[in-house]
Amino acid sequence: MSLTISKQKADKRSVRTARSVRSIVSVVLRYALLIFLAGLFLVPFYLILRNSLATEQDIRLGVLFPTVLHFENIQELFSDSNTSILVGLQNSALMAVLGTVGQVLVTSLAAYAMARIPSRWSTVVFGAVLGTMMIPGAVTFLPTYIVVSYIGWIGTLQGLIIPSLFSGFTTFLFRQFFLSFPRELEEAGHVDGLGYWGIYWRIVVPNSLPIFAALGITGLIANWNSFLWPLVNAQNDSSQTVQVVISTFETSQTIILHEIFMAAAIGILPLVLLFLFFQRYIVQGYTQSGLKG
Repeated sequence: MSLTISKQKADKRSVRTARSVRSIVSVVLRYALLIFLAGLFLVPFYLILRNSLATEQDIRLGVLFPTVLHFENIQELFSDSNTSILVGLQNSALMAVLGTVGQVLVTSLAAYAMARIPSRWSTVVFGAVLGTMMIPGAVTFLPTYIVVSYIGWIGTLQGLIIPSLFSGFTTFLFRQFFLSFPRELEEAGHVDGLGYWGIYWRIVVPNSLPIFAALGITGLIANWNSFLWPLVNAQNDSSQTVQVVISTFETSQTIILHEIFMAAAIGILPLVLLFLFFQRYIVQGYTQSGLKG
């Protein structure tokens, strides 16, 4: 009898040991896979930083680990009279910030009206908004350019910003979020004598910061990275964004690789820092926007 009990205990210990080993192996494999994928995503950033601080010869030879880092490349980029990187950074910042603030304001107001203000046209307008999401941007690019050109905004800051104020996708996500917003809070506002405008600013916005932050950061990144529209719109050096400025570094006569990589590194640095600091709000905002359809 005692031998049987001892054997059963030994079998249980062996089973627990086997499960523990499998659990450890599973965790190790998961972390190894995550580290491998993280390494793949970090390779482009490393190459940009490496090439931005390397010599032309090291870049063309493909030296992965240069022995000397040339920080003077930064000074060379900003002192080059043929480049306007500072002007490009300024224009990109203005376009990204003003365009994002305007887009969030316009789309959130439209979405709140469709989600909360009773109207027989709400469904029709929302269907039209969804329809804009199905139209490729290339289809509306030329009409947008014609309208902006007719108004006389080509080469101006408002010509860069105003066409980006409306976004069907952003409006859709805001509406989905507002549908899940507690009606009790809005009803309390109505009892206190607030109208829809007051409820939006005093109740809805302060309690909807995650979705505003998520869509604001996403819009900021999209506006900062925008290339085709600024390329067509900016017809002089004073209105070029940083992405357009980088594209002018390569000409038929010359190409300075380390300047291109240095400008690219400076161009992506604000976005990387922005994402690192606010990634929690991005995930939280997109998650909450899909709670109710």
